[in-house]
Amino acid sequence: MTENPAALDGLDDDGVRAELIRLRDSIDNIDAAVIHMLAERFKATQQVGRLKAAHRLPPADPAREARQIERLRELAANAKLDPAFAEKFLNFIIAEVIRHHETIASGGEAPAARA
Repeated sequence: MTENPAALDGLDDDGVRAELIRLRDSIDNIDAAVIHMLAERFKATQQVGRLKAAHRLPPADPAREARQIERLRELAANAKLDPAFAEKFLNFIIAEVIRHHETIASGGEAPAARA
């Protein structure tokens, strides 16, 4: 997604404008990659949800979730990212996964699988 030049009218320096556009284009590309990676993750978790439903396992696995949170906090710290932010992000994803698993267990289709 290319930056709208009109949105940068307050910048007088063409070099600064070009650098800002370059950086924002990079951010847009990273955002697209994050969305695609999340889609792949949800495809995998939907398979887990179908397996759990078939074997009447509970949608949530608190022990695994705790291990994943700790693992992501460590990865975040190593990547110089706030571990608390990583935990909040993962908790948001886990809540959505559990919601999908509950939907699958009740005979429905997980929302992301409809796309």
